[in-house]
Amino acid sequence: MSGPVSPAATASATPQKSVTPPQTAAQTQKPPHNRVHIRYQRHGFLPAVQSLTTIIVVAVFIVTFTVQPFRIPSGSMEPTLMVGDFLLVDKQVEIDPGGSNFFLPAPKIHRGDVIVFHFPVDPGMHLVKRVVGVPGDHVRLRGGRVLINGRGIDEPYAVYRPAGPDNFRDNFPRLESADPEIDSRWWIRMRKLVDNGELIVPAGNYFVLGDNRNDSEDSRYWGFVPQSNIVGRPLVIYFSLRQDDDDSTAALPQSGALAAGLSGFARWNRVMRVIR
Repeated sequence: MSGPVSPAATASATPQKSVTPPQTAAQTQKPPHNRVHIRYQRHGFLPAVQSLTTIIVVAVFIVTFTVQPFRIPSGSMEPTLMVGDFLLVDKQVEIDPGGSNFFLPAPKIHRGDVIVFHFPVDPGMHLVKRVVGVPGDHVRLRGGRVLINGRGIDEPYAVYRPAGPDNFRDNFPRLESADPEIDSRWWIRMRKLVDNGELIVPAGNYFVLGDNRNDSEDSRYWGFVPQSNIVGRPLVIYFSLRQDDDDSTAALPQSGALAAGLSGFARWNRVMRVIR
């Protein structure tokens, strides 16, 4: 005869169910099999092309609307600009009277500014000269020195290297005889713009000269620069490549040190020089 069953015995006789602790959300998710593949796509070919396209667009924007590089090919602007100088040109200049560009008010061109422009005789070429006469000015040269509206102007940038006498070059405008280097169309037009020995700069045009006054083909020989031909104003020399015919170029030894070689092919003292 069985006696009463104690609660302890009942508990031990009842089958025990195993209890699993609840899993967290992170544990219930599937393994990130695609994570490596997604990371590869983010750093793959398409993003690289997108980045390159962005860089190209920005570069084209800068070259088109703000600055553009140019290289000096001749010595007509020495010593301000040397053959082999590489310039950054500010294209944000006023081209139309009273106009402005899309982004910022464009600075006007003043007498004494250095400008880059399309050569009026051959627009495919770029030239760089200094503005001497602005619209309305009466220009003449006497003994090579510039007079504007009857008064001599201060030109600390101009140099007069030894050269043979040239009445047309030094006493401009001279209408007695045509210099063989003068553009024939300019010779005809110039005769109509001279009054009392002075050349009158018409509206929308600029009279430009090279700083190397005795060795520069400029407005004396081919005429004015129209406003529409002006590209911009040089800002800075960002690099200067030494030329073989430089007086300062020294022959470097074949086995010279790297530093000597680097100093020999560039004019480092001209790098980042502001153009005035």
